Amino acid sequence: MRQLLAIEWMKLKSYRTFWILSGLYLFSILGLNLIAFRVQQSIYEAKEAQGMAEMVLGSTPYSFPTTWQMTSFMSSFLLFIPGLIMVIQLTNEFSYRTHRQNIIDGWNRREFITVKIMLAMIMSAISTLMVIVTATIFGFADGNRSFSVENFQYIPYAFLQAFSYSMVALLIAVLVKRGGLAIGIYFMYSVIIEDVVKLLLNMHGGSAGRYLPLQSSDELIRLPLLQNAQDKFWAPANPVIMLIVALTYLAAYIFFVIRKFETDDL
Repeated sequence: MRQLLAIEWMKLKSYRTFWILSGLYLFSILGLNLIAFRVQQSIYEAKEAQGMAEMVLGSTPYSFPTTWQMTSFMSSFLLFIPGLIMVIQLTNEFSYRTHRQNIIDGWNRREFITVKIMLAMIMSAISTLMVIVTATIFGFADGNRSFSVENFQYIPYAFLQAFSYSMVALLIAVLVKRGGLAIGIYFMYSVIIEDVVKLLLNMHGGSAGRYLPLQSSDELIRLPLLQNAQDKFWAPANPVIMLIVALTYLAAYIFFVIRKFETDDL
């Protein structure tokens, strides 16, 4: 597997689009949280706003230990970018027939698609590391509380969420194969369609929308500012159940991506 990953690295290291999008994504995690941090500061400067926030949350969103949850939540709005990278990377293989060449050179089909899954996992790990760094920076910058690893469980949730988005992207790429169409479908589904379906299901079925593929992992990380208020109107999701649902979807993505690639015509 190390040799296969080395070959994959050879493909990526000179691929400008990959580096531009990856750099934009990592920078955006810091930038988006900086904006939220500045907004938080402006709100909490007023004593009245501070008092209201204390009643709802008990601490500022970017202070320890809430920073792990807040940073993970804000960063989740950008997860379509690594998914977009995965779609572009895999559909380029189909467009330029490099997947055929790899298999002619001695790879089997499972090795080829497993490397793509490993790439998605590595990118999710890097994304999670950036969330950790960003959360730590703003936790110390807030200065209201000392360092704490309480609520650090949101960091593994952030990894699961990132990996889920990337695997949905891989699944769409394997099913569609055409770059432009796959990008459009992935973007529409991850950013718009699932949210609309979730709202419709919640209107008619209580909380059924939380069990949708991407929403199941999204439910693990909610906005801490509104979490207590939300729980008064909607029954809170059981994190253990949502974790099981998200992991089940993830296993299904991996199974179908491998199965589809192994059985398709090259």
